[in-house]
Amino acid sequence: MLRRQSGPPPPAPMSDPLAFLFDLDGTLVDSVYQHVLAWREALEEGGIPLSVWRIHRRIGMSGGLFVNALLRETGRDLTPEEIARVHRRHAEAYARYLPQVRPLPGARELLRYLTEARVPWAVATSGLLESAGPALELLGVPRDVPVVTRDQVAHAKPDPDLFRAAAERLGVPIAHSVVIGDSVWDLLAARRAPALGVGLLSGGYGRDELERAGAYRVYQDPADLLRHLDEVGVRGSR
Repeated sequence: MLRRQSGPPPPAPMSDPLAFLFDLDGTLVDSVYQHVLAWREALEEGGIPLSVWRIHRRIGMSGGLFVNALLRETGRDLTPEEIARVHRRHAEAYARYLPQVRPLPGARELLRYLTEARVPWAVATSGLLESAGPALELLGVPRDVPVVTRDQVAHAKPDPDLFRAAAERLGVPIAHSVVIGDSVWDLLAARRAPALGVGLLSGGYGRDELERAGAYRVYQDPADLLRHLDEVGVRGSR
């Protein structure tokens, strides 16, 4: 009896180079709401009480833009030292939430499939390596896979620097890359790169929001993307 193969069929060789550039939080790991709660703690300690939904709307931006945007909304003004303290408090609070963080459904399987298919991929995150490290370990990201973090580029999302740097490290033109992200900031950065943007609902943004930001396709989570890889350029053998 033939066994049915799970996931997409083995890929056929591709004539053009193709790379997948992944956001991390909310795209590969279920960590968005842990970050939201950590930011709420940090902001409240800084005298800026905010509802979690307001914080969530800014998750995915670089930390600097994130804080500045929230300060603009509240009409508050902080000194550079106070802003630095908020960032430190966020890192400390998020470390306490780390035991709750899990890989999203299908994330490990998707990355494994791309590796076996010899489709190059990289991770590009607005977080610092300090906070990204545990998530990368959860996913089992090999050491030879490029990981670009906020401290390695001049500007983070919605600027395209992170994704451009990731494509450069893979040796693939950014125009031949597919950016996978869960926030509007990921997709705005993809459009500016320019690269093809694909959205995931696993970070809490709605389908309409992701499509308006430029998503070519929107899937539920990495497992759903794995089932539809042919729609984004990874062709099967049939």
